[in-house]
Amino acid sequence: MQGINIVLSVRAEVSPTLRRENRLYATSYDCPNCIERKDRGNISSTDHPWKDFDIIVTYSDPSGAVQVRSVRSRDLSSSWVWRNPRKEKHNRIVQDPFQTKLSYRKNGDSWSDNHQFQGETSQAQAYPVHPVKLKRQMLRRERRERRTADLIKQDKETENQMQEEAIKRARELDTNIKGKYSIWRKEYENPNADSTVKLIRDQIIMAKAYATIAMAKNETVLYNSLIEQSRESQLAIGEATNDIELLPSALDQAKAMGHILATAKDRLYDCVLIARKLRVMLQSSETNVNSFKKKSTFLIQLAAKTVPKPLHCIPLVLTTDYHLSNYDKKVFPNKEKLEDPSLYHYAIFSDNVLATSVVVNSTTLHAKEPGKHVFHIVTDKLNFAAMKMWFLVNAPAGATIEVKNVDDFTWLNSSYCPVLRQLESARMIEYYFKAHQSSSLTGGADNLKYRNPKYLSMLNHLRFYLPEVYPKLGKILFLDDDIVVQKDLTPLWSVNLNGMVNGAVETCKESFHRFDKYLNFSNPKIADNFDANACGWAFGMNIFDLIEWRKRDITGIYHHWQEMNEDRTLWKLGTLPPGLITFYNLTHPLDRSWHVLGLGYDPALNQTEIENAGVVHYNGNYKPWLDLAIAKYRSYWSKYVMYDNFYLQVCNLNQ
Repeated sequence: MQGINIVLSVRAEVSPTLRRENRLYATSYDCPNCIERKDRGNISSTDHPWKDFDIIVTYSDPSGAVQVRSVRSRDLSSSWVWRNPRKEKHNRIVQDPFQTKLSYRKNGDSWSDNHQFQGETSQAQAYPVHPVKLKRQMLRRERRERRTADLIKQDKETENQMQEEAIKRARELDTNIKGKYSIWRKEYENPNADSTVKLIRDQIIMAKAYATIAMAKNETVLYNSLIEQSRESQLAIGEATNDIELLPSALDQAKAMGHILATAKDRLYDCVLIARKLRVMLQSSETNVNSFKKKSTFLIQLAAKTVPKPLHCIPLVLTTDYHLSNYDKKVFPNKEKLEDPSLYHYAIFSDNVLATSVVVNSTTLHAKEPGKHVFHIVTDKLNFAAMKMWFLVNAPAGATIEVKNVDDFTWLNSSYCPVLRQLESARMIEYYFKAHQSSSLTGGADNLKYRNPKYLSMLNHLRFYLPEVYPKLGKILFLDDDIVVQKDLTPLWSVNLNGMVNGAVETCKESFHRFDKYLNFSNPKIADNFDANACGWAFGMNIFDLIEWRKRDITGIYHHWQEMNEDRTLWKLGTLPPGLITFYNLTHPLDRSWHVLGLGYDPALNQTEIENAGVVHYNGNYKPWLDLAIAKYRSYWSKYVMYDNFYLQVCNLNQ
């Protein structure tokens, strides 16, 4: 039996899992006869010179018992092949989990080849590999290399994309440090950055309380010491709001104040007396705060009504040149476009020349087709010459301009317009002009807002008469003079209003800016006809369907409610409350990105929303042309002001 390799299969009558694990496979074709025929294929067990012999298998089952089995070689399938066990360099040990011992017999001759399979300590041996197998290995290696190359390429592309995204975000990042709100300032390194300031202020309060008690008990020396230390502590704090702004001596002063307060506590402390004194001080502070709030409100309203000297100068100079240079005989070009319903028409009612110029400039600069935009400007008699002169000299490129005087609308009289009739009434004159009306810093601050001169001007109410002012137009976009346009507004004419008259951006957020804020729902006329939780909307940028307006007689609805509010019991003065009533259930909400409000009163608006807005609105007292303006919002308006203009330079209006 020399030169015969035997590959065996072991099967135990145990569980199916053991049957699977008990199989050993090996293939060979290294016997002398097989080597000659290996190019022709594998040699089966039936082709071997020794046709029949026994294979005895002994093994240990999982329980530890030794099992013996016998297999006839002739029973083996034709797929079995043999190899020479004596050629050690070709020996291959196959791991058997049952540590199988093998014995072989043939015609009385016997030999044994005992193998102890040691799992991972088994040694692999080399033997000739079939060309087909070599080719398969080569193909697998090529596939691995291609896959590796693809993965490396994908990683590289992903890395490049991440780098590009990081660079893009870095460019968009606003790295400007904005005042003390920046987290990079030193005082924010310590979460208790104002602890010392608060401590000194508390010491001053306690010193004042003890000083009052010391005076009542004739403790003159202690009283003087407390007052002196309070004064020194106040000087040490100054206007500091956090510890980093304190003087180096402030901590020493706090320690000195601590010593004198300890002395006062030992000599004067009375729990009931101290509590009573602190309560009195708290009430006094609240009274002072309320007084300061009223003064602040009054001064802000007063400043909002004033006109800065440069803005007062501009219309004077323009009016002078208008009459001296005979511009009153000149007319604007493209008159045929004024009533063309296929163009984009804007209505601007204002007596502010500079503000109106910003609205027109910003709109035309962002328009894709400026030649299709028509601006209908209406002003009062006082500013008509200045407004017309400005746009004759500084006509926007391509756009069409029309300037009208509201006093020329002869149909707009007190017999037709309830507001004009009310403004001429004795009650309204008394409300606005009577000498006994309070104008002090502390009195009348609540009503001062509604005594703004703009409420006396018909320019403020002309928005309710758009179909009468422009009888041949179908749609018109109304713009306030305190807005700035940042995008092309032509898509607004394509918005489907779904049968509504007014297209506007809603302003309600949770419980804010709903009808109950503007209207008096304690009056049954309001409570029975409107929903207190209905969402408010904003004037300032509104697209009006004038055809639908005429069908529904919107101006008539406005007149009806305006007459009912003659005694101002339904709402106070202004145009938004009657606008909410007039267009109730007739307003189509526009996307919020079209119109961002609050730049005239709210310093905490979202910067991204402002920059992405179609129109930004400086509603409120802090108009961009006033010194009161919020500094970080001023640039959105000022970049459309022509500071190199002759009239602006003459009036010293500088950036």
